[in-house]
Amino acid sequence: MKGEIINVGTEILIGDILNTNAQYISKELSMAGVSIYFQTTVGDNPDRLMEILKNSVERSDLIVLTGGLGPTQDDLTKETVAKLMGLDMEMHSESYEKMAAFFNKLSAKMTSNNLKQAYMPVGSHIIPNENGTAPGVLIEKDNKIIILLPGPPRELIPMFRDFVMPYLQGKSLDKFYSQYYKVSGIGESALEDMLLDIIDNQTNPTIATYAKPDEVMLRVTANAKTEDEARELLRKTDEIIVKRLGDNIYAKEDISLNEYTARLLIESGKTISLAESCTGGLISSKLTEIPGISKSLHSSIVCYSNESKINYLGVSKNTLESFGAVSRECAAEMLEGLLKNNNTDIAVATTGIAGPDGGTDDKPVGLVYVGIAFNGKIEIVERLLSGDRQRIQLKTANIALNLIRKTLLKD
Repeated sequence: MKGEIINVGTEILIGDILNTNAQYISKELSMAGVSIYFQTTVGDNPDRLMEILKNSVERSDLIVLTGGLGPTQDDLTKETVAKLMGLDMEMHSESYEKMAAFFNKLSAKMTSNNLKQAYMPVGSHIIPNENGTAPGVLIEKDNKIIILLPGPPRELIPMFRDFVMPYLQGKSLDKFYSQYYKVSGIGESALEDMLLDIIDNQTNPTIATYAKPDEVMLRVTANAKTEDEARELLRKTDEIIVKRLGDNIYAKEDISLNEYTARLLIESGKTISLAESCTGGLISSKLTEIPGISKSLHSSIVCYSNESKINYLGVSKNTLESFGAVSRECAAEMLEGLLKNNNTDIAVATTGIAGPDGGTDDKPVGLVYVGIAFNGKIEIVERLLSGDRQRIQLKTANIALNLIRKTLLKD
């Protein structure tokens, strides 16, 4: 089935709102056996929307539109689609009653412009919206499927998940099944090189990579008539991927490195303390995003200056004078100070030059040291990172999280 996505909204077109809906819908449609060939963003203009829709119905079997279902005069997606398909609009009593109950619950008055949200194209299927006032619409006509969904993700995602996906999965003879691999410690280019032979010769399954700073998601998708057939195709590819990437794969689900590492810490019952120089508290910030981390995270100190390293961690002046704050020796003493002061199971320290200034020939911008102490052993990782200040800090934080992960798994 050929599909496309049309996102309606001037606020998206001019960049005021980040369009996350297109990414979400594309990802989900691939699971339902729909091949997305086009994505379009158009402002709140019925003439331009009509022009796009005319092209869409000629080339695609399925068209998903987001946005333009609200109560204001520029919300004209339903009306434009109905006009294109030759459908009249009529009051949908169930949608009206639900909307009236919604406003009554809020002790708010339902204005006349809200009423337009209860008018639907004749013969369409209504997609209930449990998180807002704008229902979705599904139209089947002339061997075409047109689905209209509200723009806010908190409304769109439950509607798509609970109604649209079950509907579409019943339409396609072939099914798409995906296996995800979250990888850290290997860049996208290096990862592709390690899998180049199977990527170059891919037919079914197919392999796609999605990169973030020091974190890559690998998605392997198989197309088959049954789930068992697809799983067998995925199993063969999985054996190759796991063998080549090893423990750089930190999860086989779409989960962030900070959440996975926090989970490991919580489940292990280990306590951890942090001393952050170049990362400025970013590691502890990432860990504290995860509920329950208070069971493991004992303390974190941002020791940016040399004085703070001396006063709070006991780093010696001689070490700083001889080797500098950005050094393997300084990182080791930061770890020793953390363990002495906090008596945690694990200690992690970072020091480096995030830039854009401060680099020298011997110690360029991007040079970082990340250390971990556990079970009487200290490991210091040296990296020379590229990018701007924020990117270097983020990469360093991810190196630390990955180091914590690997240490816990070895234990």
